[in-house]
Amino acid sequence: MQHKYLPLIIAAALGAMSVSAQASGYRFGSQSVAGQGTAESNGAEANDATTIFSNPAGMSRLDGLQITAGATVVVPHSSFNDSGSTRFTTTPTGGTAAKDYVPSSVTAPSFYASKKLNDQWAVGLGMFVPYGTKIQYGDTWTGRYALSDVKLESVTLNPSASFKLNEQHAFGFGIDAEFMKANLGQAVDVPGSVAALAGTPNALALQKQIAALGGNPKLLGATRDAHGSNDGKDWGWGFNLGYMFTLDKDTRFGVSYRSPIVHKLRGSTVWDFSKVTDDPIVNGVLQAASHKVNSAALVELRTPETLSVNAFHQFDSKWAGMADVTFVRHNRLGDLDIQFPGTAEGAEVIRQQWKNTVRVSLGGNYAYNENLTLRAGLAYDQSPVQSAELTHPALPDSDRMQYSFGANWKLSPRSSIDLAYSFLDFKDANINYTNKCNPLATACTGNGETTRGTYQTHLSLIGIAYNYKF
Repeated sequence: MQHKYLPLIIAAALGAMSVSAQASGYRFGSQSVAGQGTAESNGAEANDATTIFSNPAGMSRLDGLQITAGATVVVPHSSFNDSGSTRFTTTPTGGTAAKDYVPSSVTAPSFYASKKLNDQWAVGLGMFVPYGTKIQYGDTWTGRYALSDVKLESVTLNPSASFKLNEQHAFGFGIDAEFMKANLGQAVDVPGSVAALAGTPNALALQKQIAALGGNPKLLGATRDAHGSNDGKDWGWGFNLGYMFTLDKDTRFGVSYRSPIVHKLRGSTVWDFSKVTDDPIVNGVLQAASHKVNSAALVELRTPETLSVNAFHQFDSKWAGMADVTFVRHNRLGDLDIQFPGTAEGAEVIRQQWKNTVRVSLGGNYAYNENLTLRAGLAYDQSPVQSAELTHPALPDSDRMQYSFGANWKLSPRSSIDLAYSFLDFKDANINYTNKCNPLATACTGNGETTRGTYQTHLSLIGIAYNYKF
């Protein structure tokens, strides 16, 4: 019977399906330090060049040439308590506890520039990191058959323009050029497969083949995991639109839309059986029997679109309030079919079935004096993951609250610095994910493991940006 193992493209697929930076999923930091200070509720404020991300129509409010260069440091804290992860044979996976699997910090840069051409037109360019992740569980943890490590990196270039129809109505649009790169790995359950075949004709055939080649068939009783690794990358294209309605000098409303982006993530999968036993002959026979060959990998996917509605009001010379509601359409995603072109490998089906989500945020500014403005905000952000049965170790996501505060300090009439701090408190995320294809199946690819446990996570975001008006 043919052996099959879970393909390594899974985390890349899940990572690429993450939502835009205004929502949950693989959201990476914040695309605007000023926005972070109000928990991203400032879409209708349009006070600096970062409006290119939140609402490009806001460029109509900016004079001259303005730039903003920033960075957000993400400091994650997460723990996992296993509650009985098993192989496809229903026996415990064994292994070690997950420990120190998230980095101490990760930094994401951003850059924006806007230029007013005349009384009606303005143009701009944004560069930001919309999402990403880095997890190093290691090769021995209890959930290694689902994932051992994943790293997702992305960057978006967003040239934009705005058109001011009159004092009340402004429109904006932009093109999104998005680059994505993923690297990931996981263990291969050779011990479980050998145990499942024990006493069958296939097991006897393996023993005879190993002996005929001069190997030691007794080592089949003491096999270790194999390992696979994958990398993939792609450019994708989308667009974003914005509209801003100015009721009066103190009140305005905004609507912005960011389209889905279609990706064909192409890469290669490499399988390493060299450490399964100390006998290269046994290792070679097992890899050949598994039908695992180094090959290409392909998954076609589209990121969810977002629609944001926001408002801003200046109450007096000191106080301003703002709010944002962002809808993210996930339900088109369903399950993912991962293909291996040029091989006989059956497709891997990743059960995802994400749900649509809503993010609600409220914030405010307080002008302490002419040089210092203080900011604060809070947000409730839903997770697209529906249940523990559809939670995977690549994305142990859950609903969360965000608490933010920040400040803008004017260094001169032309320059200023933004600072922000946010704390994201996640609900406990239960996981009970089972891959439906076992490694002995012939029509599909899957490791058949069940990963069970609970994640406890919180994040700190620290942002700093420099603004300059020419």
